[in-house]
Amino acid sequence: MNMPLEAQRLPFWEEKSLNEMTDSEWEALCDGCGRCCLIKLEDEDSGEIITSDVHCRLLDGDQCTCSDYPNRQQKVPDCIKLTPQNILEIKWIPRTCAYRRLAEGRGLPWWHPLLTGTMQTVEDVGVSVRGKTFNETEVAPDEWERHAVDWPDYEPPDSL
Repeated sequence: MNMPLEAQRLPFWEEKSLNEMTDSEWEALCDGCGRCCLIKLEDEDSGEIITSDVHCRLLDGDQCTCSDYPNRQQKVPDCIKLTPQNILEIKWIPRTCAYRRLAEGRGLPWWHPLLTGTMQTVEDVGVSVRGKTFNETEVAPDEWERHAVDWPDYEPPDSL
C-alpha cells in the first residue's frame, strides 16, 4: 500500500537546509530559551566569553520573549540577528540552540517544541532562562561580571 505523498514528507528542518527555509520556518526553529539574550562579557586577556544571568532589556524574563522583536536591532544596536551565514561564526551561541545544532548536522533535540508540541519542555529540561535572570536595567554594568554563571552551558542528555 502506498502512503500519500504528504505523509511521506519530512519535517521542514530535515528536508531543507537553513538557507532554504522561509522566514516563518526559520523563526519556528527558535525554542524560546532566551539564552542568546543573556549579556556576555569577554575577558580582555584570554578572549574567553563569560555568560551572565543578566538579560537584554527587551527580554521578558518571565515569558522568554522579546518585547519588541521587529525593532530589536534598532533599540539594541549590539543585538545580533542570527542568519545561516553567521550561526557557526558566533561562538557564544549555546550548543542547545536549534540553529547551531542544525548547522552542525546534529538535528533538533528531543525536547524541542517542534517535536514535543509545547514550549514547556524547554523549561522542564533546564534550558530556559525563565525566572533565573535579571534585566540589564536592574543591574549596573560594572556589576555584570559579578553575575557570571555557568548554567547556560548546560546541555540536556540526548534522550530521556
